[in-house]
Amino acid sequence: MTPTDWQATFSQHLSSERQLSAYTVRNYLFELRRVEDMLAESTHLIEVTRDQLQSILATLHRKGLSPRSLSLCLSALKQFFDFLLREGAVTVNPAQTLSAPKQNKPLPKNMDVDAVSHLLSIEGDDPLSLRDKAIMELFYSSGLRLAELASLDCVDIKFDQSEVKVMGKGSKQRVVPIGQVALTAIKAWLACRDQLPCTEAGDALFVSSQGKRLSHRSIQARMAKWGQEQAMAVKVHPHKLRHSFATHMLESSQDLRAVQELLGHANLSTTQIYTSLDFQHLAKVYDGAHPRAKKDRGKE
Repeated sequence: MTPTDWQATFSQHLSSERQLSAYTVRNYLFELRRVEDMLAESTHLIEVTRDQLQSILATLHRKGLSPRSLSLCLSALKQFFDFLLREGAVTVNPAQTLSAPKQNKPLPKNMDVDAVSHLLSIEGDDPLSLRDKAIMELFYSSGLRLAELASLDCVDIKFDQSEVKVMGKGSKQRVVPIGQVALTAIKAWLACRDQLPCTEAGDALFVSSQGKRLSHRSIQARMAKWGQEQAMAVKVHPHKLRHSFATHMLESSQDLRAVQELLGHANLSTTQIYTSLDFQHLAKVYDGAHPRAKKDRGKE
């Protein structure tokens, strides 16, 4: 079988056995052809060595190919040679031990305090408006994840202690404070919760107009709706309010570990990426706190 035939067979394997989309198959084949075009004229892709692949990836990186595109290229190569190994066409996968540059994670953008206040200035007094206001106030007050908020039962809200009991990732339970504004919004919602049919919702804190526990998708859709109605400049979703909570808390307290606990992050590094204070703010904190930081940054 010729090298070209192997690529055609690999394409059939991706489409039929792996059932990947035509778009993904096309991208993989494009990456294989890109690499093959960079080989010496007498060298076929199935004959390539690890060192040759490493050199090609380095060249693509120097030419400005993004880490994301390099990862796609390397994924295509690894899967192609895994397929050839299975078929007995090669004895080793030359791409197996190669790695692409780390991709920079896009940092979520938060809303400033004024934008959040505007979003939450909902004046409707019907059950759905009161429910949605309570949902968004709770997201912003306590920085909950979508799954955490959706799974709350009425008994999880501790009004006397101004706290909410949350079941986080990995079935790890934590207790998070709730602000008075959010507590007031939740009380207003609970006062009219029984106006909705709650036959299938059990003790769920937030229920739908059909009487079921409010789903993740419904919460996202309702928040997006309010974002449009309040003419917000950004798309509103649960993670946006969670990130805004984290950023505003960290900017005010400068206590990274406390924010880590509130968010339920297992690792502090996750909180550092999540909150992303700008360098000037960090530099100011450092200059004011470190005993050997007395240095004029403007003269560097």
